Amino acid sequence: MEDTPAENSPKLPVPGRRNILITSALPYVNNVPHLGNIIGCVLSADVFARYCRLRGYNTIYICGTDEYGTATETKAMEENCSPKEICDKYHEIHKEVYKWFDISFDEFGRTSSPQQTEICQSIFHKLLENNWLSEKTMLQLYCDTCQRFLADRLVEGTCPTLDCNYESARGDQCEKCGKLLNPTELIDPKCKVCQRTPHICDTDHLFLELPLLRKKLEDYIDSMSITGSWSQNAIQATQAWLKEGLKPRCITRDLKWGVPVPHEKYKDKVFYVWFDAPIGYISITACYTLEWEKWWKNPENVELYQFMGKDNVPFHTVMFPSTLIGTGEKWTMMKTISVTEYLNYETGKFSKSKGVGVFGNDAKDTNIPTEVWRYYLLTNRPEVSDTLFTWSDLQAKLNSELLNNLGNFVNRVLSFIAKPEGAGYNSIVPDAPDAESHNLTKDLGEKVGKLVDQYLDAMEKVKLKQGLRTAMSISSEGNAYLQESQFWKLYKEDPSSCAIVMKTSAGLVYLLATLLEPFMPSFSIEVLRQLNLSPKTSLSFCNEKGETDDKKKPWNFLPSGHSISKPEPLFKELKDEDVEYFRMRFAGSQADRKVKAEADAKKITEQLKSTNITEANAKKQQCKPEGSPKAKPTETEIPITKLDIRVGLIKKVQKHPDADALYVEEIDVGEESTRTVVSGLVKYIPLEEMQNRKVCVLCNLKPATMRGIKSHAMVLAASSDDHSKVEMVDPPASAAVGERVTFSGYSGEPDNIISAKSKVWEKVQLDMHTDAELVACYKDVPFMTSAGVCKVSSIANGIIS
Repeated sequence: MEDTPAENSPKLPVPGRRNILITSALPYVNNVPHLGNIIGCVLSADVFARYCRLRGYNTIYICGTDEYGTATETKAMEENCSPKEICDKYHEIHKEVYKWFDISFDEFGRTSSPQQTEICQSIFHKLLENNWLSEKTMLQLYCDTCQRFLADRLVEGTCPTLDCNYESARGDQCEKCGKLLNPTELIDPKCKVCQRTPHICDTDHLFLELPLLRKKLEDYIDSMSITGSWSQNAIQATQAWLKEGLKPRCITRDLKWGVPVPHEKYKDKVFYVWFDAPIGYISITACYTLEWEKWWKNPENVELYQFMGKDNVPFHTVMFPSTLIGTGEKWTMMKTISVTEYLNYETGKFSKSKGVGVFGNDAKDTNIPTEVWRYYLLTNRPEVSDTLFTWSDLQAKLNSELLNNLGNFVNRVLSFIAKPEGAGYNSIVPDAPDAESHNLTKDLGEKVGKLVDQYLDAMEKVKLKQGLRTAMSISSEGNAYLQESQFWKLYKEDPSSCAIVMKTSAGLVYLLATLLEPFMPSFSIEVLRQLNLSPKTSLSFCNEKGETDDKKKPWNFLPSGHSISKPEPLFKELKDEDVEYFRMRFAGSQADRKVKAEADAKKITEQLKSTNITEANAKKQQCKPEGSPKAKPTETEIPITKLDIRVGLIKKVQKHPDADALYVEEIDVGEESTRTVVSGLVKYIPLEEMQNRKVCVLCNLKPATMRGIKSHAMVLAASSDDHSKVEMVDPPASAAVGERVTFSGYSGEPDNIISAKSKVWEKVQLDMHTDAELVACYKDVPFMTSAGVCKVSSIANGIIS
């Protein structure tokens, strides 16, 4: 979590600037937040807050844990401790989860503060003075066993709504159909503590008279929903409440844990959590600055944006505004509300109560980086309808969009600039005079300018998913620009054009780091490091006035002569075995996983006890740490002599007509006719570098059909561990076409066998040929021909070179 800005002094509204106050629904403190909670409130708000700061708006982002109410008391009973202890425990858990997700709160507080009590009671007194409160005797469920009136969430039963009949509906709301309820409406209600059937008794409570406030409320809704461009789902949920007819809303509860009601008759009661929780936005701001009224009682100069899931809408568009209107004071009212539908998990719903799905601490334990989680959740943000989290979709978006599109573009540009003089620019951004006269570059500038405009429009309207998609389109345009320019040829044939292309591309790298900072701040920090710019660099594509006229000139974003740092891969591939492991690991509920983990631990302990092994062997047989993927079963070991690897010459090559990532080659391997080979090398090796090239070809693979074309061999390539760098295995130039490749030092002994799992080299086509595993890339056993050793150049991360 970021420190409060400006040398730890709180920001206050500044006359003449856009002052943006952002809140996200206060996460309830009785459990660990799951991914649906995170995208539904804190992450979405964080993206918008970061965007506003990027534009130079004076912005603060306020959030905290919602700590009062029945759910806290219930959780305290479950864990046999006090409500305060529960709040202390889970507040820290929430803070750690959000810190790992790079959520940039200006203040992350809690509602169990003295400021909350003071402000909440002050608002209550104003409502009482203005006669917007009434007293009513209501029927409430009383449990004789527990000797207490049961608050909403201490009752569960069957939802009375027609065609719903959900059997675990809470006393305040049905989780299935979303309808707000009173406990007495439930069919066959049960006390959640003792499971006995409660009975109905009379009790007095205070009510906020929503019907009397209706006219003032509707005036606010009609005006602000248009001015603030409320999301359609927010408007629909609000109108549904209004259409049904506003009713007096009870604001007190028979609980001990909450803000005490400052009224003699009701001194044994506390405020209803949905009365006091939205006031938490104000009280947490009061913890941030003593001058909180400059944010919350300043409607002429402050714009309030609020983020939440769809089940929270009526409390923010009806209850909270009515509460503020009823005080008669000049409050900063919500301008824009951004609402998400539900993010579902694999085959069902995320659920905190049932422990279903991936939770915040789970995401950290996978070792999948924060920026990947943020990217995936934001591309999947349920803005207009429910969306689905699946592990295979996460894998596809990481591997194709982040690794092969964004990461490939950045690494390709910076790696070329970093090459030594004679092959690149020795890590110096070249000078590029007359860039605007270079037609391809000028066309790129026009495209980028339009995309930046679309990005700004989407972000201003809080269409975050569209903004992210537009930013990623700039990366795609950058890749196409590099490919069309054929910069590797220009370097020798037209140095001035090559300099323009590379300086422009480096500018695009900076632009992408800027536009994507709201979505993936850790990605942007790493790109800045590789660009040799300070992490504290103020990312911006605007001038001092906030104008973006220069967006069409990416060649101006970085100065000529600027020295970059060492480029490194930005993303790592997520493999099939990882996906299957995670799918199995996070199946079922948290309780199911706990039982399985305990059973597995017991089984391992018993196995160790029954096995007589030495201490050294014991270390080898220890289980992998939690979170590490399970190894595949050991492949059958392959004798080296069975690999028919020959020197081949690519006679003809073209892109596959139905697959952007594949080449189709005709290769002479010393036979009567050439072999057709399909290789997944498009994103790594330019087409012109494939022409008339000698390669090493594995010839005794079972043919495999890929996108309608049968491949009769495989071209050998090597890669870094994360597949960000891939290069061909080159035989010596003088090696004869068709010559069999042997192995240096091979003795022919039967035990001189190397398992396919001990490979040091990797190849691209693992997913294309099931037999490809037999291309063990033998450690300390170099490929040999009569003309010398086959070589792989510039492969990083310890791969043989």
